[in-house]
Amino acid sequence: MLVGLVTNAVPVSRAALALIIVYGAYYGLIETAGRPGLPPPGGTWQVPSQWVDGAPRWRRTLVWGSLLGPGFATRNPYAGFGLLLLAVAAIGNLRLGVMAAAALGLLHALGRAAALLRDTARLGGRGGGETGDYLQSVIRTLRWRMLDGLAMLAVAGTATVMIAGHG
Repeated sequence: MLVGLVTNAVPVSRAALALIIVYGAYYGLIETAGRPGLPPPGGTWQVPSQWVDGAPRWRRTLVWGSLLGPGFATRNPYAGFGLLLLAVAAIGNLRLGVMAAAALGLLHALGRAAALLRDTARLGGRGGGETGDYLQSVIRTLRWRMLDGLAMLAVAGTATVMIAGHG
């Protein structure tokens, strides 16, 4: 019912929905199963130092927030961000697409910032224990990758229902 309301209110691209199904199913299964698979779209892990070295704080914030954080210029370890881009592309209305992109980008940024602040607070409160902190970080990453994979599978399933409803 909700899918019908959305597809009747907002025109969607069937080609983008098909890409969402393929991308979401592939990376959803990979991340849920904990398999390596193809790396998510993005650049290398290393941040180009010339982009931030000696730059004013506002420029570093802009570069980190808009290019590096989401994974446009570096690698984002969660494939779900690529699915967000496909979801925006599926919206057949430029104004609604821009609004959805802004909302999804803000939510993604808030989630990454909250995790960074949480980890920074944890590290500031302890001395030593780097190995234990690293292992806990790996465990958290695996858990978040699994949740990212489950979310992608849910979105791929929703896109399948949307295409079937238009068929």
